[in-house]
Amino acid sequence: MVTGAEHLSVLRRTGSSGGSSGGSSGGSSSTGGSAVTPAEENEIVAKHNALRRGVQPPASNMLKMSWNNEAAANAQAWVSKCTGTHSKDEDRKISTSGCGENWAGSSARESWSTIIQRWYDEVNDWKYGVGSINGRKVGHFTQVVWYKSFYVGCAMAYCPNHDDKYHYVCQYCPPGNYQFARPYNSGQTCASCSSACDKKLCTNPCRYNDKYSNCPSLTNQWGCQNDVTSSCHASCKCTNNEIM
Repeated sequence: MVTGAEHLSVLRRTGSSGGSSGGSSGGSSSTGGSAVTPAEENEIVAKHNALRRGVQPPASNMLKMSWNNEAAANAQAWVSKCTGTHSKDEDRKISTSGCGENWAGSSARESWSTIIQRWYDEVNDWKYGVGSINGRKVGHFTQVVWYKSFYVGCAMAYCPNHDDKYHYVCQYCPPGNYQFARPYNSGQTCASCSSACDKKLCTNPCRYNDKYSNCPSLTNQWGCQNDVTSSCHASCKCTNNEIM
């Protein structure tokens, strides 16, 4: 289990209609967010899972993603403000965990598959065990393939006062990007979840979270009682080889 402080990633790039690749050229006026349709929900989830299945080297503990309405609502509430920036920690929480976030801007409307692929394509600047190989940002990629993030929710808004008028946000829960070198464990696919595997992806997430990185050692030493239980929900409740 990888622990530490989460990282957020922003990507600005123009679409096929041209325009500046810079940030805001005016205020934060918005014509409102665009609700993700059921078909787009399926597209977003399928695209993420296809990319997660295909990572190289293969992942032994990569969780299968599913749609989360809470995360989508949070993404919609934020992206509709047209700030061109990331939301705050308190705006990226669902009932079970906090969430990470990817952001993208484009001068033209693009499909969700195109946006997600663009985030993933930072893999060209990344190497397993190293992280970025040339100093370029790889945080969008590592969040897309963060092994422990199994919920995703996304939203888009049209923001006419920005050069990149179309703003896209996806939130990932639990959050990833504690570090960039090893966003998952390499090995035979589903080696960590042989009894809960769907086409190279694990389907047995731990739905609880530890407050401290040393919770596994705390529970081994003291068991699950009193303060340990209240601070180490995952280590105490996920005892059937769930992915943590």
